[in-house]
Amino acid sequence: MNHWLVKSEPGTWSWQDQLDAGEDGTFWNGVRNYQASNNLKEMKIGDQCFFYHSVTEKQIVGIVEVIKEYYPDPSDAKSRFGMVDVKAVKSLPKPVTLADIKAEPRLENLALVRQSRLSVVPVDNASWKLISKMGGL
Repeated sequence: MNHWLVKSEPGTWSWQDQLDAGEDGTFWNGVRNYQASNNLKEMKIGDQCFFYHSVTEKQIVGIVEVIKEYYPDPSDAKSRFGMVDVKAVKSLPKPVTLADIKAEPRLENLALVRQSRLSVVPVDNASWKLISKMGGL
């Protein structure tokens, strides 16, 4: 199993929206960056992702699981990009802020820090475990 981080603006799609989607989950669409899209293509069923509220909150608030692998995004008129489906797994008891992550030297190479504009990034196993612990899991 691989781990990822997916970003969403809470005003567009929030953690509460994701929770409300229930067991059937929902699609993760709108990615229009080739590197982020390539990360989506690498996702497999069962992979888990940190759910990150971007813009004003800048914090990891939950975990989602990939339930459907990459397929065409119908909102892309040029048919260049795709999406995956995800469902909520659990909320973090304590959200992990970007400031918390940047303050932890063991996370200095995390793609969230190095490539902050990407909306879908990989998370290595050691970082996943550390962030999960920071979040109270």
